[in-house]
Amino acid sequence: MSPSRLVEARAARAASRSRWVRSRPSAAGTSRDSAGVGRALADPIRCRILLALREAPAHPADLADTLEISRTRLSNHLACLRDCGLVVGVPVGRRTRYELADERLGHALDDLRTAVVAVEADKTCVDANEKGCC
Repeated sequence: MSPSRLVEARAARAASRSRWVRSRPSAAGTSRDSAGVGRALADPIRCRILLALREAPAHPADLADTLEISRTRLSNHLACLRDCGLVVGVPVGRRTRYELADERLGHALDDLRTAVVAVEADKTCVDANEKGCC
């Protein structure tokens, strides 16, 4: 392969990679986007990934070790979070580092966690003790 074709091939590969790596959700926000976010937050492992990335960006191997899950399983969850626009992958040499797509997501996660704790502490159901529902 000639040097110019090699350079063109590398540029094309880098361009296709950057399309999925730094894609961010649109600001318009639709019900479909909200459903995707809800689906992403419905899984405990994905929530743990988001909370870990809230603390600091990380490489998949480090995340897998921290969360004690297989790399294959982590990869599937990261793909879901990426597709929902919650995380982005940033190429660092030959590796990819993952981080929250927007710093406001970290604040939203903190607010959501605070709200869940408050709801758990405030059992307002009159029959909570009898029914064990709240």
